[in-house]
Amino acid sequence: MIDLKLLREQPDCIREALKKRGVDFDLDGLLNLEKQRRELLKGLESDREALKWQSDEFASRKATGQTSTPPPILRELSDRVTRKAQEVKALEANFQAQLAYVPNIPHQSVPVGDSKANQVVRTVGKKPALPFTPKTHLELAERLKLMDFERAAKVTGSHFPLFTGVGARLERALINWMLDVHTKEHGYTEVSPPFLVNRTSMFGTGQLPKFEEDMYRLRNDDLFLVPTAEVPLTNLHRDELLAGSALPLKYAAYTACFRREAGSYGKETRGLVRVHQFDKVELVKLTSPETSYDELERLVADAEVILKRLGLHYRVVCLATGDLGFAAAKCYDLEAWAPGLDQFLEVSSCSNFEAFQARRANLRYRQAATGKPAYVHTLNGSGVALARTLICLLETHQRADGHVAIPEPLRPYLDGQEQL
Repeated sequence: MIDLKLLREQPDCIREALKKRGVDFDLDGLLNLEKQRRELLKGLESDREALKWQSDEFASRKATGQTSTPPPILRELSDRVTRKAQEVKALEANFQAQLAYVPNIPHQSVPVGDSKANQVVRTVGKKPALPFTPKTHLELAERLKLMDFERAAKVTGSHFPLFTGVGARLERALINWMLDVHTKEHGYTEVSPPFLVNRTSMFGTGQLPKFEEDMYRLRNDDLFLVPTAEVPLTNLHRDELLAGSALPLKYAAYTACFRREAGSYGKETRGLVRVHQFDKVELVKLTSPETSYDELERLVADAEVILKRLGLHYRVVCLATGDLGFAAAKCYDLEAWAPGLDQFLEVSSCSNFEAFQARRANLRYRQAATGKPAYVHTLNGSGVALARTLICLLETHQRADGHVAIPEPLRPYLDGQEQL
C-alpha cells in the first residue's frame, strides 16, 4: 500500500511512478475520493460534537427539572450522524478498494522503461562449451526416467510435474541442501508453513485483489494455495509491533508453489519451464528502512551461492520500472543458462518492497532512537526455485553418453551418487 501522506501531499510523485511503470490508473479519481472522504469525515465529526453538546445540555436541563422532552434537534443530529457514518463507511471501502490497485513506487535506482531496459548487473561464469549437441531436460528426463509428464497429466492435468525414482530423490536433495545452506551458513530461521493461506495474508503481500484470477482458491473455505512461501512468511508478524533490536528477521521455507499463469507460451508449454506447481525455497527478511537496500544485496548474494555451487552459468538482472512486480520497489532477477534450450531462465527474483507490504499487513517495529512505531521494510527472494534450476542443472552437467553428473554439494544427499 502506498503512503497516504504521500498521496495527499505529493500526488505528482505517484503520478510519475505510474508513468514510469506504464500503468494506466485513474489517480485523479482516487484523489477526488480522498477529498470527499476527508470532507465527509470533517462534517461527521462536527455533527458528533454538536450531538454531544446538545445531549449534555438536554441531560443537564432534565436533571434540574426544566424539561423532560428531548428537543427535535437531538433526533435530527442523531439521524444525520448515523447517515453520514454510513456514507463514510461506504466511501472508505470504495477508496481502500481503489487504493489497493496502486502499485509500489520504484526506487530511484531502478532503470526506466519496459523489459528491454532491464540491466544486466553482472554475469558469472561462462556458457558450458559442450563438445556435442546438448539435449533438453525433457530428453534427459525421459532417458533417465526422472519425470513422467504423461502420468502427471492423467492424475491432475497439463503443466503439472511428476518426479519419479532418482528424479524425486534429486528434487528432495536440492530442497534439503538449499535449506541447510541458508539456515546453517546464512543465518535464516527455517519455517515449515501451511500451504494454504487466508485472504488477509494474500492481501498483505499484494497478491490480492489484483492477481486473484492467477491463484488457486478453495472457495468453500476462502483459502488460497500458496503462490510462494513469501505469503505465509511475511505474514508471520502481521499486526505486530516488533522490537527494533530484533531486526533483521530472516526466514527460510520450502513450499510447493501453485500458480495458474502457465497459459500458452509456444515451445515453453512443454517440460518444466512453465508449470502450475513447482517447488521453491524462499527467503524473507524483515528489516529497518535504513538497512533494507544493503540487506537486498546480501539476499541476492545468498541466492547466488546456490547457483555458484551447482556450477551454473548465470547473470543478475536489475528489472526496469515497466517489468517490476506490483509490490516491488526494486527487483533483481537471477537467470541461469540452459544449454539444451539455449536460453537464460529466471530461477530467482529478489525484491525490496520497502514499506508497501508492511502497510497492508500492519507490520511495524519500534524505533530505537525515538521509541515511535514505524513500518518495517520487507524483502524476499527465491533461494532458489526448483523447476527451472533443475532444468539448468540437467542441461549443464549432461555428458555425451546421456548421463548427468551430480554436482558435488548434492552427493551427500544422494548416498554419494556421482551421476544420474
